[in-house]
Amino acid sequence: MSLLADFLRESISLWIAVAPYLLLGMVISGLLHVFLGKEIISRHLGKGNIFSVIKATLFGIPLPVCSCGVIPLASSLRKDGAHKSSVLSFLVSTPTTGVDSFLATYSLLGPLFAIFRPLGAMLSGITLGAIDYIFEGKKEKLKEIPKHKHAKISRSFRFGEFLRFSFFEIPNDIGKWLLVGVFFGGLIAAALPEEIFSQFLYFPLDIIVALVVGIPLYVCATGSIPIAAALIYKGLSPGAALVFLIAGPATNTITLSFVRAKLGRKSFYIYLSSIISVAIILGFVFNWLWNALGKNVAFIAGGSNIIPFEIRVACGIILLAIILNVLFRREKCNVGMNLEIHVPDIHCSQCKTILKQSFKKVPDVDGIYVDVDRKIVGIKGIIKKEKALEKIKEAGYHPQE
Repeated sequence: MSLLADFLRESISLWIAVAPYLLLGMVISGLLHVFLGKEIISRHLGKGNIFSVIKATLFGIPLPVCSCGVIPLASSLRKDGAHKSSVLSFLVSTPTTGVDSFLATYSLLGPLFAIFRPLGAMLSGITLGAIDYIFEGKKEKLKEIPKHKHAKISRSFRFGEFLRFSFFEIPNDIGKWLLVGVFFGGLIAAALPEEIFSQFLYFPLDIIVALVVGIPLYVCATGSIPIAAALIYKGLSPGAALVFLIAGPATNTITLSFVRAKLGRKSFYIYLSSIISVAIILGFVFNWLWNALGKNVAFIAGGSNIIPFEIRVACGIILLAIILNVLFRREKCNVGMNLEIHVPDIHCSQCKTILKQSFKKVPDVDGIYVDVDRKIVGIKGIIKKEKALEKIKEAGYHPQE
Protein backbone atom coordinates (compact mmCIF):
# COMPACT_ATOMS: atom_id res chain seq x y z
CA MET A 1 0.00 0.00 0.00
CA SER A 2 2.88 2.35 0.78
CA LEU A 3 4.37 1.76 -2.70
CA LEU A 4 1.02 2.50 -4.36
CA ALA A 5 0.61 5.69 -2.32
CA ASP A 6 4.14 6.80 -3.22
CA PHE A 7 3.49 6.02 -6.90
CA LEU A 8 0.27 8.05 -6.93
CA ARG A 9 1.90 10.96 -5.12
CA GLU A 10 4.90 11.07 -7.46
CA SER A 11 2.77 10.71 -10.59
CA ILE A 12 0.36 13.46 -9.55
CA SER A 13 3.29 15.69 -8.63
CA LEU A 14 4.81 15.23 -12.10
CA TRP A 15 1.46 15.83 -13.79
CA ILE A 16 0.55 19.09 -12.07
CA ALA A 17 4.12 20.35 -12.45
CA VAL A 18 4.10 20.00 -16.24
CA ALA A 19 0.45 20.94 -16.88
CA PRO A 20 0.59 24.80 -16.80
CA TYR A 21 3.60 24.98 -19.12
CA LEU A 22 2.22 22.35 -21.46
CA LEU A 23 -1.11 24.18 -21.81
CA LEU A 24 0.78 27.38 -22.62
CA GLY A 25 2.92 25.48 -25.13
CA MET A 26 -0.20 24.07 -26.80
CA VAL A 27 -1.59 27.59 -27.25
CA ILE A 28 1.66 28.91 -28.75
CA SER A 29 1.93 25.83 -30.97
CA GLY A 30 -1.56 26.45 -32.33
CA LEU A 31 -0.61 30.02 -33.23
CA LEU A 32 2.53 28.78 -35.02
CA HIS A 33 0.46 26.25 -36.92
CA VAL A 34 -2.02 28.91 -38.10
CA PHE A 35 0.53 31.52 -39.16
CA LEU A 36 3.42 29.29 -40.28
CA GLY A 37 2.23 26.87 -42.93
CA LYS A 38 4.11 24.29 -44.98
CA GLU A 39 4.22 26.58 -48.01
CA ILE A 40 6.23 29.20 -46.14
CA ILE A 41 8.70 26.56 -44.99
CA SER A 42 9.11 24.90 -48.40
CA ARG A 43 9.90 28.19 -50.13
CA HIS A 44 12.95 28.58 -47.89
CA LEU A 45 14.35 25.05 -48.17
CA GLY A 46 14.97 24.66 -51.89
CA LYS A 47 18.32 26.35 -52.33
CA GLY A 48 21.29 24.04 -52.15
CA ASN A 49 23.50 25.83 -49.64
CA ILE A 50 24.34 25.96 -45.96
CA PHE A 51 21.91 28.82 -45.37
CA SER A 52 18.96 26.63 -46.37
CA VAL A 53 20.22 24.01 -43.89
CA ILE A 54 20.27 26.60 -41.11
CA LYS A 55 16.80 27.83 -42.08
CA ALA A 56 15.45 24.28 -42.11
CA THR A 57 16.85 23.68 -38.62
CA LEU A 58 15.45 26.93 -37.22
CA PHE A 59 12.04 26.29 -38.80
CA GLY A 60 11.94 22.81 -37.27
CA ILE A 61 12.90 23.66 -33.67
CA PRO A 62 9.66 25.39 -32.53
CA LEU A 63 7.21 23.21 -34.49
CA PRO A 64 5.17 20.79 -32.33
CA VAL A 65 5.45 17.80 -34.66
CA CYS A 66 6.09 14.29 -33.34
CA SER A 67 8.75 11.91 -34.61
CA CYS A 68 6.38 10.04 -36.92
CA GLY A 69 4.28 13.06 -37.94
CA VAL A 70 7.39 14.76 -39.30
CA ILE A 71 7.98 11.93 -41.82
CA PRO A 72 5.12 12.70 -44.24
CA LEU A 73 5.79 16.42 -43.80
CA ALA A 74 9.46 15.92 -44.72
CA SER A 75 8.48 13.70 -47.64
CA SER A 76 6.04 16.30 -48.91
CA LEU A 77 8.62 19.09 -48.60
CA ARG A 78 11.05 16.92 -50.53
CA LYS A 79 8.53 16.47 -53.34
CA ASP A 80 7.93 20.24 -53.36
CA GLY A 81 11.61 20.74 -54.19
CA ALA A 82 13.29 21.10 -50.81
CA HIS A 83 16.99 20.20 -50.94
CA LYS A 84 17.87 16.80 -49.41
CA SER A 85 20.33 18.28 -46.91
CA SER A 86 17.69 20.75 -45.73
CA VAL A 87 15.11 17.99 -45.37
CA LEU A 88 17.52 15.99 -43.19
CA SER A 89 18.10 19.02 -40.96
CA PHE A 90 14.36 19.58 -40.67
CA LEU A 91 13.81 15.87 -39.98
CA VAL A 92 16.14 15.84 -36.96
CA SER A 93 15.44 19.27 -35.42
CA THR A 94 11.62 19.10 -35.57
CA PRO A 95 10.79 16.08 -33.33
CA THR A 96 13.66 16.70 -30.89
CA THR A 97 11.98 19.72 -29.38
CA GLY A 98 9.07 22.12 -29.86
CA VAL A 99 7.42 25.00 -28.08
CA ASP A 100 5.29 22.63 -26.02
CA SER A 101 8.18 20.32 -25.05
CA PHE A 102 10.49 23.29 -24.39
CA LEU A 103 8.12 24.68 -21.76
CA ALA A 104 7.46 21.20 -20.35
CA THR A 105 11.23 20.64 -20.10
CA TYR A 106 11.61 23.84 -18.08
CA SER A 107 8.72 22.83 -15.81
CA LEU A 108 10.33 19.51 -14.74
CA LEU A 109 14.05 19.83 -15.50
CA GLY A 110 14.85 23.49 -15.03
CA PRO A 111 16.63 26.22 -17.05
CA LEU A 112 19.81 24.34 -17.97
CA PHE A 113 17.91 21.56 -19.72
CA ALA A 114 15.57 24.10 -21.30
CA ILE A 115 18.63 25.71 -22.93
CA PHE A 116 20.55 22.56 -23.86
CA ARG A 117 17.64 20.69 -25.42
CA PRO A 118 16.90 23.16 -28.25
CA LEU A 119 20.66 23.70 -28.52
CA GLY A 120 21.02 19.98 -29.17
CA ALA A 121 18.30 20.15 -31.83
CA MET A 122 20.01 23.10 -33.50
CA LEU A 123 23.51 21.58 -33.47
CA SER A 124 22.22 18.21 -34.68
CA GLY A 125 20.29 19.79 -37.53
CA ILE A 126 23.07 22.08 -38.71
CA THR A 127 25.81 19.45 -38.31
CA LEU A 128 23.81 16.81 -40.14
CA GLY A 129 22.74 19.12 -42.97
CA ALA A 130 26.22 20.60 -43.45
CA ILE A 131 27.97 17.22 -43.58
CA ASP A 132 25.37 15.79 -45.95
CA TYR A 133 25.65 18.88 -48.18
CA ILE A 134 29.45 18.61 -48.34
CA PHE A 135 29.50 14.90 -49.18
CA GLU A 136 26.18 14.42 -50.97
CA GLY A 137 24.17 17.61 -51.47
CA LYS A 138 26.44 19.38 -53.94
CA LYS A 139 25.68 16.69 -56.53
CA GLU A 140 21.93 17.32 -56.40
CA LYS A 141 20.21 19.28 -59.14
CA LEU A 142 17.99 21.96 -57.70
CA LYS A 143 14.26 21.86 -58.35
CA GLU A 144 12.26 25.02 -58.75
CA ILE A 145 9.67 25.39 -56.00
CA PRO A 146 6.37 26.75 -57.33
CA LYS A 147 5.01 29.83 -55.66
CA HIS A 148 1.66 29.31 -54.00
CA LYS A 149 -1.17 31.79 -54.08
CA HIS A 150 -3.88 31.41 -51.49
CA ALA A 151 -7.25 32.94 -51.08
CA LYS A 152 -7.73 35.09 -48.02
CA ILE A 153 -8.75 32.97 -45.04
CA SER A 154 -11.41 34.33 -42.72
CA ARG A 155 -10.52 35.07 -39.12
CA SER A 156 -13.21 32.71 -37.84
CA PHE A 157 -11.74 29.80 -39.83
CA ARG A 158 -8.24 30.53 -38.60
CA PHE A 159 -9.47 30.72 -35.01
CA GLY A 160 -11.30 27.44 -35.43
CA GLU A 161 -8.16 25.83 -36.86
CA PHE A 162 -6.16 27.21 -33.92
CA LEU A 163 -8.55 25.61 -31.43
CA ARG A 164 -8.58 22.30 -33.34
CA PHE A 165 -4.80 22.06 -33.56
CA SER A 166 -4.06 23.29 -30.02
CA PHE A 167 -6.66 21.33 -28.09
CA PHE A 168 -7.33 18.31 -30.27
CA GLU A 169 -4.45 17.42 -32.58
CA ILE A 170 -1.57 18.15 -30.18
CA PRO A 171 -3.13 16.36 -27.17
CA ASN A 172 -4.11 13.51 -29.48
CA ASP A 173 -0.45 13.11 -30.45
CA ILE A 174 1.23 13.61 -27.09
CA GLY A 175 -1.54 12.60 -24.68
CA LYS A 176 -0.98 8.84 -24.65
CA TRP A 177 2.81 9.23 -24.48
CA LEU A 178 2.58 11.88 -21.78
CA LEU A 179 0.44 9.57 -19.65
CA VAL A 180 2.90 6.73 -20.26
CA GLY A 181 5.82 9.01 -19.37
CA VAL A 182 4.19 10.18 -16.14
CA PHE A 183 3.28 6.58 -15.25
CA PHE A 184 6.86 5.33 -15.64
CA GLY A 185 8.27 8.49 -14.06
CA GLY A 186 6.08 7.96 -11.00
CA LEU A 187 6.94 4.25 -10.92
CA ILE A 188 10.69 4.92 -11.09
CA ALA A 189 10.47 7.59 -8.40
CA ALA A 190 8.41 5.39 -6.07
CA ALA A 191 9.96 1.94 -6.61
CA LEU A 192 13.70 2.43 -7.13
CA PRO A 193 16.12 3.25 -4.31
CA GLU A 194 17.69 6.68 -4.32
CA GLU A 195 21.04 7.05 -6.13
CA ILE A 196 20.73 3.54 -7.58
CA PHE A 197 22.01 4.64 -10.99
CA SER A 198 25.03 6.43 -9.58
CA GLN A 199 26.01 3.18 -7.83
CA PHE A 200 25.83 0.92 -10.89
CA LEU A 201 26.06 3.21 -13.95
CA TYR A 202 29.18 5.30 -13.61
CA PHE A 203 29.90 8.19 -15.95
CA PRO A 204 30.44 7.82 -18.94
CA LEU A 205 28.84 4.35 -19.00
CA ASP A 206 25.48 5.92 -18.22
CA ILE A 207 25.74 8.09 -21.36
CA ILE A 208 26.35 5.02 -23.53
CA VAL A 209 23.42 3.17 -21.94
CA ALA A 210 21.13 6.19 -22.43
CA LEU A 211 22.15 6.29 -26.09
CA VAL A 212 21.62 2.56 -26.66
CA VAL A 213 18.16 2.73 -25.06
CA GLY A 214 17.14 5.99 -26.76
CA ILE A 215 18.07 5.20 -30.38
CA PRO A 216 15.53 2.46 -31.24
CA LEU A 217 12.85 3.57 -28.75
CA TYR A 218 9.78 5.43 -29.98
CA VAL A 219 9.35 8.29 -27.52
CA CYS A 220 7.91 11.73 -28.15
CA ALA A 221 9.71 14.88 -27.03
CA THR A 222 7.17 15.62 -24.29
CA GLY A 223 6.57 12.09 -23.00
CA SER A 224 10.29 11.56 -22.41
CA ILE A 225 10.54 14.46 -19.95
CA PRO A 226 8.95 12.91 -16.80
CA ILE A 227 10.99 9.74 -17.36
CA ALA A 228 14.22 11.76 -17.57
CA ALA A 229 13.28 13.72 -14.44
CA ALA A 230 12.70 10.52 -12.44
CA LEU A 231 15.96 8.98 -13.69
CA ILE A 232 17.95 12.04 -12.57
CA TYR A 233 16.21 11.89 -9.20
CA LYS A 234 17.46 8.30 -8.86
CA GLY A 235 21.08 9.16 -9.60
CA LEU A 236 21.44 9.19 -13.41
CA SER A 237 23.83 11.94 -14.44
CA PRO A 238 22.14 14.99 -16.06
CA GLY A 239 24.35 14.56 -19.13
CA ALA A 240 23.05 11.01 -19.67
CA ALA A 241 19.46 12.23 -19.32
CA LEU A 242 20.18 14.90 -21.94
CA VAL A 243 21.51 12.22 -24.32
CA PHE A 244 18.22 10.32 -23.89
CA LEU A 245 16.19 13.50 -24.55
CA ILE A 246 18.15 14.34 -27.72
CA ALA A 247 18.53 10.89 -29.28
CA GLY A 248 15.17 9.34 -28.38
CA PRO A 249 12.70 11.44 -30.43
CA ALA A 250 14.94 11.72 -33.52
CA THR A 251 16.27 8.18 -33.96
CA ASN A 252 13.40 5.74 -33.55
CA THR A 253 13.18 2.85 -36.01
CA ILE A 254 10.37 4.50 -38.04
CA THR A 255 12.41 7.61 -38.79
CA LEU A 256 15.58 5.65 -39.48
CA SER A 257 13.74 3.42 -41.96
CA PHE A 258 12.40 6.48 -43.78
CA VAL A 259 15.85 8.08 -44.06
CA ARG A 260 17.40 4.85 -45.32
CA ALA A 261 14.68 4.16 -47.89
CA LYS A 262 13.99 7.67 -49.21
CA LEU A 263 17.16 9.69 -48.70
CA GLY A 264 19.83 7.08 -49.34
CA ARG A 265 22.33 4.87 -47.57
CA LYS A 266 25.03 7.55 -47.17
CA SER A 267 22.55 10.06 -45.79
CA PHE A 268 21.32 7.39 -43.36
CA TYR A 269 24.81 6.87 -41.91
CA ILE A 270 25.43 10.63 -41.79
CA TYR A 271 22.06 11.10 -40.05
CA LEU A 272 22.69 8.50 -37.36
CA SER A 273 26.35 9.35 -36.72
CA SER A 274 25.66 13.09 -36.50
CA ILE A 275 22.93 12.68 -33.89
CA ILE A 276 25.02 10.23 -31.85
CA SER A 277 28.06 12.51 -31.95
CA VAL A 278 26.17 15.67 -30.98
CA ALA A 279 24.26 13.86 -28.20
CA ILE A 280 27.46 12.41 -26.65
CA ILE A 281 29.38 15.69 -26.91
CA LEU A 282 26.56 17.69 -25.34
CA GLY A 283 26.16 15.03 -22.63
CA PHE A 284 29.82 15.45 -21.67
CA VAL A 285 29.58 19.26 -21.87
CA PHE A 286 26.44 19.28 -19.75
CA ASN A 287 28.06 17.21 -17.00
CA TRP A 288 31.21 19.34 -17.14
CA LEU A 289 29.17 22.54 -16.80
CA TRP A 290 27.05 20.98 -14.07
CA ASN A 291 30.19 20.16 -12.07
CA ALA A 292 31.68 23.62 -12.78
CA LEU A 293 28.52 25.19 -11.34
CA GLY A 294 29.05 23.21 -8.15
CA LYS A 295 26.16 20.83 -8.91
CA ASN A 296 23.74 23.56 -7.95
CA VAL A 297 20.32 21.89 -7.96
CA ALA A 298 18.65 25.19 -8.86
CA PHE A 299 19.93 24.85 -12.44
CA ILE A 300 18.13 21.54 -13.02
CA ALA A 301 15.18 22.08 -10.69
CA GLY A 302 11.81 22.42 -12.40
CA GLY A 303 10.27 25.86 -12.63
CA SER A 304 6.76 24.75 -11.71
CA ASN A 305 7.06 25.88 -8.09
CA ILE A 306 6.89 29.54 -9.11
CA ILE A 307 3.25 28.91 -10.03
CA PRO A 308 0.79 28.77 -7.10
CA PHE A 309 -0.24 25.25 -6.14
CA GLU A 310 -3.95 25.92 -6.76
CA ILE A 311 -3.25 27.03 -10.35
CA ARG A 312 -1.09 23.96 -10.98
CA VAL A 313 -3.87 21.68 -9.74
CA ALA A 314 -6.46 23.50 -11.88
CA CYS A 315 -4.22 23.26 -14.96
CA GLY A 316 -3.63 19.56 -14.23
CA ILE A 317 -7.38 18.91 -14.15
CA ILE A 318 -7.94 20.89 -17.37
CA LEU A 319 -5.09 19.12 -19.18
CA LEU A 320 -6.31 15.70 -18.06
CA ALA A 321 -9.86 16.51 -19.22
CA ILE A 322 -8.59 17.65 -22.63
CA ILE A 323 -6.45 14.54 -23.14
CA LEU A 324 -9.11 12.07 -21.94
CA ASN A 325 -11.72 13.74 -24.15
CA VAL A 326 -9.43 13.36 -27.17
CA LEU A 327 -8.27 9.81 -26.44
CA PHE A 328 -11.77 8.44 -25.79
CA ARG A 329 -13.47 10.43 -28.52
CA ARG A 330 -14.64 8.24 -31.38
CA GLU A 331 -14.86 9.42 -34.97
CA LYS A 332 -17.79 8.35 -37.10
CA CYS A 333 -17.15 4.86 -38.40
CA ASN A 334 -16.40 4.17 -42.03
CA VAL A 335 -19.88 2.90 -42.95
CA GLY A 336 -20.73 3.65 -46.55
CA MET A 337 -17.16 4.13 -47.74
CA ASN A 338 -16.74 3.14 -51.39
CA LEU A 339 -13.01 2.53 -51.18
CA GLU A 340 -10.61 1.40 -48.45
CA ILE A 341 -6.83 1.64 -48.85
CA HIS A 342 -4.25 0.23 -46.44
CA VAL A 343 -1.50 2.78 -45.65
CA PRO A 344 1.16 1.15 -43.40
CA ASP A 345 2.95 4.40 -42.49
CA ILE A 346 -0.03 6.01 -40.71
CA HIS A 347 1.00 6.46 -37.08
CA CYS A 348 -0.71 9.47 -35.43
CA SER A 349 -3.44 12.11 -35.61
CA GLN A 350 -1.19 14.40 -37.64
CA CYS A 351 -1.10 11.67 -40.28
CA LYS A 352 -4.90 11.69 -40.20
CA THR A 353 -5.07 15.46 -40.64
CA ILE A 354 -2.55 15.48 -43.51
CA LEU A 355 -4.42 12.74 -45.38
CA LYS A 356 -7.82 14.37 -44.91
CA GLN A 357 -6.50 17.70 -46.16
CA SER A 358 -5.00 16.03 -49.25
CA PHE A 359 -8.52 14.99 -50.36
CA LYS A 360 -10.24 18.20 -49.33
CA LYS A 361 -10.54 19.73 -52.82
CA VAL A 362 -10.71 16.51 -54.84
CA PRO A 363 -13.90 16.34 -56.97
CA ASP A 364 -16.35 13.48 -56.34
CA VAL A 365 -15.04 12.84 -52.81
CA ASP A 366 -17.85 13.19 -50.26
CA GLY A 367 -16.04 12.01 -47.13
CA ILE A 368 -12.75 10.70 -45.74
CA TYR A 369 -12.25 8.32 -42.82
CA VAL A 370 -8.74 7.62 -41.47
CA ASP A 371 -8.35 4.78 -38.97
CA VAL A 372 -4.96 5.24 -37.30
CA ASP A 373 -5.08 1.91 -35.44
CA ARG A 374 -5.98 -0.18 -38.51
CA LYS A 375 -3.94 2.08 -40.84
CA ILE A 376 -6.87 2.40 -43.25
CA VAL A 377 -8.02 5.33 -45.39
CA GLY A 378 -11.70 5.08 -46.27
CA ILE A 379 -13.05 7.22 -49.10
CA LYS A 380 -16.71 7.98 -49.82
CA GLY A 381 -17.38 8.98 -53.41
CA ILE A 382 -16.83 7.86 -56.98
CA ILE A 383 -13.10 8.57 -57.16
CA LYS A 384 -11.01 5.96 -59.00
CA LYS A 385 -8.54 3.95 -56.93
CA GLU A 386 -5.59 5.11 -59.06
CA LYS A 387 -6.45 8.75 -58.32
CA ALA A 388 -6.83 8.02 -54.60
CA LEU A 389 -3.46 6.26 -54.49
CA GLU A 390 -1.88 9.23 -56.24
CA LYS A 391 -3.27 11.71 -53.69
CA ILE A 392 -2.06 9.56 -50.79
CA LYS A 393 1.43 9.39 -52.31
CA GLU A 394 1.42 13.17 -52.86
CA ALA A 395 0.79 13.56 -49.13
CA GLY A 396 4.02 11.64 -48.45
CA TYR A 397 2.62 8.19 -47.64
CA HIS A 398 3.07 4.78 -49.23
CA PRO A 399 -0.26 3.00 -49.76
CA GLN A 400 -0.50 -0.67 -50.57
CA GLU A 401 -1.71 -1.05 -54.14
